Amino acid sequence: MKPRYKIALQIPYKEDQKRSFSFRLHSQLTNEPTEYKSSKKIFVVSDIEGNFTPFCKLLVSAKVIDRKLNWTFGEGHLVIVGDCFDRGEEVMECLWLIYALEEKAKFHGGYVHFILGNHEIMNLNGDWRYVHPKYAEDYFSERYPLAALYDGSNELLRWLCTKNIIEKIGPILFVHGGISPELLQFNLSISDINSYARQWYCRTDETYQNILAYILFSADHSPVWYRGYYTEELAPQLIQATLDHFGVTTIVTGHTLIEKVTRFYDGKLFNVDTDHANGKSEGLLIINNKRFYRVERNGKTEKLI
Repeated sequence: MKPRYKIALQIPYKEDQKRSFSFRLHSQLTNEPTEYKSSKKIFVVSDIEGNFTPFCKLLVSAKVIDRKLNWTFGEGHLVIVGDCFDRGEEVMECLWLIYALEEKAKFHGGYVHFILGNHEIMNLNGDWRYVHPKYAEDYFSERYPLAALYDGSNELLRWLCTKNIIEKIGPILFVHGGISPELLQFNLSISDINSYARQWYCRTDETYQNILAYILFSADHSPVWYRGYYTEELAPQLIQATLDHFGVTTIVTGHTLIEKVTRFYDGKLFNVDTDHANGKSEGLLIINNKRFYRVERNGKTEKLI
């Protein structure tokens, strides 16, 4: 059995006591599947951006974990649709919690999906424009938390590289930004998109060898950068074409900040990117692929469909 590691949480609590959680390293790391059978319940959140406390409070309110950070969601699936990195000062805590919850969820028949967003890809390539000043100040220190990501033998680096940029659970498609028309015209499967993209996770600063690589990671067309669902006039037609191509009924994204978790186009599209850092932390609860609820950090729920 692998040794257990403890992560100290440098976060103020009302009780003013030291907090931590522990976990064991995974016995092996393999690339995540791209498609999954339907789940009776799915909880979706995105763009945590290093805000550990709001993240935990939301998961507790949604009954995904308890206050001791144990898994309480049974056979349910937790989906993080990208962007755990940057802006906040608890990035490492967020990453290790997701890592730890993976094994806890599997033990109960559940599953944790961590789909990469643009900020994951940026950090894997050493682009730290949006990192919290805490990390920038410690850049040359041996204690610098993010520097370890770029050591080829590091567990978190290898773990992140096993993740996908698009996944399908039953009839629902999850992607950080969206599927652009330029990518859709390649007629690729979800597996094809992930397999090809994974080759470039740590190389996006290189000159792309072909147009597909460019589309997969360029700001205008990439699944981790695309915002066209919320800005373009032809979005309804594009969304329907995407649903038809991938054989799904619903698309869930993050990336484009909104006031509250919202449905669009008669429930064909949901956006879950809310402002966790400023008290507007929300998630999306999906029951049997048919009932969709907005869940607030205080536990209040509102049916969307």
